[in-house]
Amino acid sequence: MEKIPITKQGLEKLKAELKHLETVDRPKNIKDISEARAHGDLSENAEYDAAKERQSLIAARINELKNAIAKADVIEIDDGPTDRVVFGSTVLLYNLKTDEEITYQLLGSYESDPENNKISVTSPLGQALIGKEEGDEVKISTPGGIQEYEILEIK
Repeated sequence: MEKIPITKQGLEKLKAELKHLETVDRPKNIKDISEARAHGDLSENAEYDAAKERQSLIAARINELKNAIAKADVIEIDDGPTDRVVFGSTVLLYNLKTDEEITYQLLGSYESDPENNKISVTSPLGQALIGKEEGDEVKISTPGGIQEYEILEIK
């Protein structure tokens, strides 16, 4: 079984989402299905169809979360100095083509949020950064072409 790297906070967030789905969303959905069923003919009942579709989505997400929690490998993020990029590191990068700086934190796939500068260690950039040191350059092939970065700082 392949382990999924995650922080303690990330695991707690997954557990909270699972609990909410099981104790709030699923019971509400069951009620919605009952109410839609009470409206009569199910063959042309859009409310019933929507509620059944939602039921499938909830069940799928519950299964996904249970699987992720079972495979979770909690990794503590060390606040001490580090000379190499590791899981949990925050990395200041300099884009050699655009002359811009950007900061990313490397986390597990369930915690990645690129819009908030949190990327997965399994992403192409994350994989390229792992093990590198300040001053190293990395090249990543993207759909828009090759991106080149210099690691300015590791926190």
